Amino acid sequence: MALTNEMNRNPKELIEKLEEDRAWILEELDQGSWPHLRLELAALERELGQVLIRAKEKLED
Repeated sequence: MALTNEMNRNPKELIEKLEEDRAWILEELDQGSWPHLRLELAALERELGQVLIRAKEKLED
């Protein structure tokens, strides 16, 4: 993922992009991609989801 200067200035856009990337990883896992990395990538996807939720909550405060 290439970060643009605009994303660096706008955390909401960065979070949206990361959510898109997370969804893509989940779709790929569901389709059977990377079977040898499935457990690690599934854990990463869950962790990323939790981080994004916390980031959104902090932005709302």
